[in-house]
Amino acid sequence: MKIAIPTETAAGETRVAASPATVKDFVKLGLSPVVQSGAGEKSFWPDAEYEQAGAAIVPDAKAAVSDADIVLTVRRPAEAIAAAMKEKALLIGMLDPYDDGDFFSALAANRLTAFSMELIPRITRAQSMDVLSSQASLAGYKAVIEAANAFSRIFPMMMTAAGTIPPTRVFVMGAGVAGLQAIATAHRLGAAVSATDVRPEAGEQVRSLGAKFIFLDELAAAGEGGYAKELSDEQKAKQAELVAGHIKDMDVVVTTALIPGRPAPKLIGKEMVESMREGSIIVDLATERGGNCELSQPGKVTSHAGVTIIGYTNWPGRVPANASALYANNLRNFLKLMLKEEGKLDINREDEIIAGTCVTFEGEIVHPMLTKEG
Repeated sequence: MKIAIPTETAAGETRVAASPATVKDFVKLGLSPVVQSGAGEKSFWPDAEYEQAGAAIVPDAKAAVSDADIVLTVRRPAEAIAAAMKEKALLIGMLDPYDDGDFFSALAANRLTAFSMELIPRITRAQSMDVLSSQASLAGYKAVIEAANAFSRIFPMMMTAAGTIPPTRVFVMGAGVAGLQAIATAHRLGAAVSATDVRPEAGEQVRSLGAKFIFLDELAAAGEGGYAKELSDEQKAKQAELVAGHIKDMDVVVTTALIPGRPAPKLIGKEMVESMREGSIIVDLATERGGNCELSQPGKVTSHAGVTIIGYTNWPGRVPANASALYANNLRNFLKLMLKEEGKLDINREDEIIAGTCVTFEGEIVHPMLTKEG
């Protein structure tokens, strides 16, 4: 059974859906891996490494996917790639189920079975397949490193004969996977860290990482699966007041707030930016969903009132070697659920993980989120 890994077509995407290590695992599982030439270059894996692991290298995407039984991607493949896949083939990747358009209808029309990895349920058995967590952890780390690089002062307190340098004050908004990694990274660099979240249970994790937890009981908004839920208008007003009173004294602010299926909540308005001291830094990890800062511009570093606002998109893709390796492991672990015999698929749609991620199945859109019933 053939498994194909095409080169990513999304603009600026540096990741790849399989590593040489997972290709070697696929061979052991009885699969025949095919990799498009150059697919791993941006993650620093040349074609030769894939060949040594047991993959065949082909010149283009169509040659890779046309007779493949399974196609692995990072993001949605280009329309032509999906159209070149054979009927009933499996497509597995981060397919952005919250932004349908005609994509899933086209997959169904081509009689493809597709799994969207963002929908992996938050259960213990699925932790090794959780692509959002693996990628968010890297994003949180990289956000702080970028902030430290852009900031005009050092992060740790330093005592010298010439005087004492106070620690940089870092404020992290959102204590999910990305936020907790940002907190840990800033703390390791010696910053004085504080953080906020709408889930009261996040406070223990924040404090365990050496940060101060900023929270009001009336802002509690824990949702299903460990995610935050959207605040009411009254809660939003109280949150804005809390943030405004804290943010004006911060040197670096990292925002990480996202709600699945919704635009990123606006946490930092123009007036809050203007209350910060010149030279301060805001790093917005939510720009692909509209941004947590009112002034963020996707993919750009801008400045307003002397405050630098870093609005890069695809933060995990800024550390592609690590991001690709973790993502490839997530896909391998997920695929193992459906490989009950050597080289043969057994798709058990009663399995909670498979059912939770399956968006189309052999010509039908089946996920409740994408059907009228959902």
